[in-house]
Amino acid sequence: MSPYIPVKLQRQIRSQFKNRCAYCQTAEALIAITFEIEHTIPRSLGGSTTIENLCLACPHCNRHKASRQYFLDPETQDLVPLFHPQQQVWADHFAWSIDTTTLIGLTASGRATIAALTMNRPALKNLRKLWNRVGQHPPQD
Repeated sequence: MSPYIPVKLQRQIRSQFKNRCAYCQTAEALIAITFEIEHTIPRSLGGSTTIENLCLACPHCNRHKASRQYFLDPETQDLVPLFHPQQQVWADHFAWSIDTTTLIGLTASGRATIAALTMNRPALKNLRKLWNRVGQHPPQD
């Protein structure tokens, strides 16, 4: 069972991540499902319920990440740490393809995170194409 996360802390996390998944950047308003507050370092591995260890994640990314902290970089086959949304800057590790449907890993951690969380699955790439056509993708800061 998930630990209780105070409403004030949940609001802070939602605001910090602009109601977007900290990993794939999907906006919660674009899909008909509630995003989750995720422990980047899971409680089962000693992670705390503090702002420094929480992020907003879509259910797909959250389920695929699970308790993983490392994954193979598809380019080098090295085991590397996954992207940590509170300690690293998204744009340092990820970029959008020219057509904005595909995430590109700029670092080993970025590539491993894309692979581990299946962030370029066909259905999501199709949605990104549609969202782009209506001016809702890529996310604008």
